[in-house]
Amino acid sequence: MTPKLPVIVAGGGIGGLAAALALVRQGFSVKVLEQAPQIGEIGAGIQLGPNAFHAFDALGVGDKARGRAVYTDEMVMHDALDETLVGRIPTGEAFRKRFGNPYAVIHRVDVHLSLLEGAEETGRVEFLTSTHVVRVEQDADSVTVYDQNGTAHRGIALIGADGVKSVVRAQYVGDPPRVSGHVVYRAVVDRKDFPQDLQWNAASIWVGPNCHLVHYPLRGGEQYNVVVTFHSRDQEEWGVTEGSPEEVQSYFQGICPKARQLIDLPKSWKRWATADREPIATWTFGRVALLGDAAHPTLQYLAQGACMALEDAVTLGEALRVNGNDFAKAFALYQASRVARTARIVLSAREMGRIFHAKGVERLVRNELWKGRSPERFYDAMEWLYGWNADNCLARD
Repeated sequence: MTPKLPVIVAGGGIGGLAAALALVRQGFSVKVLEQAPQIGEIGAGIQLGPNAFHAFDALGVGDKARGRAVYTDEMVMHDALDETLVGRIPTGEAFRKRFGNPYAVIHRVDVHLSLLEGAEETGRVEFLTSTHVVRVEQDADSVTVYDQNGTAHRGIALIGADGVKSVVRAQYVGDPPRVSGHVVYRAVVDRKDFPQDLQWNAASIWVGPNCHLVHYPLRGGEQYNVVVTFHSRDQEEWGVTEGSPEEVQSYFQGICPKARQLIDLPKSWKRWATADREPIATWTFGRVALLGDAAHPTLQYLAQGACMALEDAVTLGEALRVNGNDFAKAFALYQASRVARTARIVLSAREMGRIFHAKGVERLVRNELWKGRSPERFYDAMEWLYGWNADNCLARD
């Protein structure tokens, strides 16, 4: 019997839509509450490892996502001071054979659109926009979510996928963010305006002292994603604002001209002052569970924020499947299956930020670390990350 009450999902971003798809596949109807006036995404490009494509496949939208992605030939790292090659990881046939899916880059909007189309096609997902979750109440059989207008939304369970500043997390956990002091500037540049000598089919990073620069193609190579990160000299507060060309220019003195031309390109920037939170062991509270950035906000250095939200959704669906849609048992299994893995992502991303931004002797150590390393050794090191799939996602006793 399909329950009459829907599952409520707070948040209509990548995590929320992925959760909705996973829930529909288990026979539930879903009500998505989104605070923005429309269901959409902001941002620029993101990188997708094989684990993300495994998740898309499990959610039934693999073909949609593949059709919008750009498949890179390699991941490549250069030293931003002297242009030396630090490491190169081929992502062609051998990579796909090893991990069962490709590595790709894609516009965040195109990931969201693929999930949104999949959700709309089910006919089982209701979307309410301009709906801001204020508080949650629950009893033994249901959960009630109150919005800013005092309207009550009743469901069989609530998935808090309401992002890095989650209201659901604030109610049940109430922990502070950990502001990193690292600022990210993001922009998308048309191919005609992008330097010819950097038009590589690669996820490319230039690593420098207290900073790095990233670029890769989007939308069939018609655009390029440009991301630059630096350690702010100011006291930062977590949030997104318009970027200032003068500010970003001031942080990249000493960077080699080839990499430095990246910061001269964008006409406008979005500025992210980044933060994460300390990993927590409890994400489920009765009939409420956190998912995606609400559960484990991470810094961007592993390019895994969206990928982890997709994995969460698939794992939640699988946990419900093996427990006959019993939410109490499913939430316990979901949490047990995800806590250590996502905490490893959060902690590893912090460490990767340190490696990217190494200076002095640490920079020399980093450059020696990967010099001459074979693709197979890189693949072995990535197995824990990219070897995830729907068949192995649940914790085993």
